[in-house]
Amino acid sequence: MTDTIYAAATAAGRAAVAVVRLSGPGTGAAVRALAGRLPRPRFARLRTLRDASGGMIDRALLLWFPGPGSYTGEDAAEFHVHGGAAVIEALLTALDGQGLRLAGPGEFTRRAFENGKLDLAQAEGVADLIEAETAAQRVQALQQLGGRLSDVQARWTEALTQALAMLEAAVDFPDEEVPADVASRARPVIEALIAELDLAVADAGRGQRVREGFRIALLGAPNAGKSTLLNTLAGRDAAIVTATPGTTRDIIEAPMVLGGYKVIVADTAGLRDTDDLIEAEGVRRARAWGDEADLRIWLADGMDPEASFDQATPGDICLITKRDLGEGVADLRGEPFTVRSPNDVAWLERVLTATVVEALSGSEPAAATRLRHRDLLTEAADRLRQALTQDENLELAAEDVRLAARALDRITGRIDPEQVLGRIFSTFCIGK
Repeated sequence: MTDTIYAAATAAGRAAVAVVRLSGPGTGAAVRALAGRLPRPRFARLRTLRDASGGMIDRALLLWFPGPGSYTGEDAAEFHVHGGAAVIEALLTALDGQGLRLAGPGEFTRRAFENGKLDLAQAEGVADLIEAETAAQRVQALQQLGGRLSDVQARWTEALTQALAMLEAAVDFPDEEVPADVASRARPVIEALIAELDLAVADAGRGQRVREGFRIALLGAPNAGKSTLLNTLAGRDAAIVTATPGTTRDIIEAPMVLGGYKVIVADTAGLRDTDDLIEAEGVRRARAWGDEADLRIWLADGMDPEASFDQATPGDICLITKRDLGEGVADLRGEPFTVRSPNDVAWLERVLTATVVEALSGSEPAAATRLRHRDLLTEAADRLRQALTQDENLELAAEDVRLAARALDRITGRIDPEQVLGRIFSTFCIGK
């Protein structure tokens, strides 16, 4: 990290103010070249910015953050300029002319990680906070950025260190004055940690759904009213509605917010046997999406004598549609429903909101929020279970505990392959 990077930290497009960030050893020189002199650290100062030929770029607020007291841990600066595209382009061109390099996605936060300002779990919290669309996502991301998972991981690692010390004492000093039961003392520590890891793994799904959205699938035969219901819930024409069966042939997702949580409702192809290859693929995708959904809503045409809910399972919601058009099928069990009734729609929204809140709320946000976290926690728990089977071979038990500790360390990035770091930070936006 010997080069100096720059990037616009605000979104593209016309705005009142735009922010351009710099970080690296050449930041101070770049600021002097543009603004004449460095301002007092961490105090905003109004400066005239000029390019290499002396032409005025803009009058801007300038902030100077000498390292290590900056976000990245390096010398850093911010230019707060007027948000016109021409102003931003002129400033970026001037920085490029000084030999600075345009930052890649997430490079500022990666430098903060590599300089010890954030661990990997906290860096992921930064990304989540930028992407947060709901109050629940914001709270969870702030907890992550504040070190919730990092603190728990540090406590788990300390417990593993304690257990490993007991095992290695029995292995390395069998003839010394150590208690005869020193190895067995590690067992309750490991058992307690396995229980905590299992709970964290079980709760990781909740954290991931808060981040990505609670998935609700609308399923049923063609023309059961799935697309109409999706449009009603979304409050817009997200799906095409016609009287022709098989109009919907792919998954149509509509994001919304229920109870402060992000929800993704999906309209799916009508489920039926068909020789049409395109429609058949749509049916396959519909079933796959439904299998992975957190909640399934089955719709059946109340006027269709062959309608049924025979594919529904406990926990699914079953709606009988079009009952307002006639007498309907008497023995079809489900909730009579029509989008033409505000009461019916309000009832369904209340049910969905209650279901989402019950599934995703808790006394506090989940510690693990990503599939990566869950996989590493599972790996650590499995290693510890293996260690408990090694009563006759303490060397192997100690190695299993060490491997469990390494899995936990990869959560916060203390040890992690370069390609994994690159993949994580590539998901960040430019300028962060």
